[in-house]
Amino acid sequence: MISFFKENTSFDIKSKNKIKAWLRNIAASYGFTIGEMNYIFCDDEYLLGINRQYLGHDYYTDIITFDSREDPASKRLDGDIFISVDTVRANGEEYGEGFEREIMRVVAHGLLHLCGEDDLTDAQQKKMRAAENKALERWFTATMS
Repeated sequence: MISFFKENTSFDIKSKNKIKAWLRNIAASYGFTIGEMNYIFCDDEYLLGINRQYLGHDYYTDIITFDSREDPASKRLDGDIFISVDTVRANGEEYGEGFEREIMRVVAHGLLHLCGEDDLTDAQQKKMRAAENKALERWFTATMS
């Protein structure tokens, strides 16, 4: 079950059922199913509080993903994905992607982390970006047809 919530923002994701199907497709491409997945859209200050409280980091970010699987080897993904709409909007402008494309990139990014992709090294970042781009291509192809 994939659920969408919002905290301290008026943003509301559109096309929820299409997004859920897209996310299930991404997970399946990695050999996973989705169990309990929560996307929480929020503002910068809310996510900064999460970052400080749970990760000990004192900086703004666009996304924080928490894996809540009891068994890390499980093929069922469970997690909470917090996304700062403020930072996503700013990044979309800064990178020339626009908000819609950037929000979908970040939505996929959180799931990709749970599927095992990481972005700590340059090589991992390159692989993550390629996975994001593949997911975005699927999304925009599906929504245009």
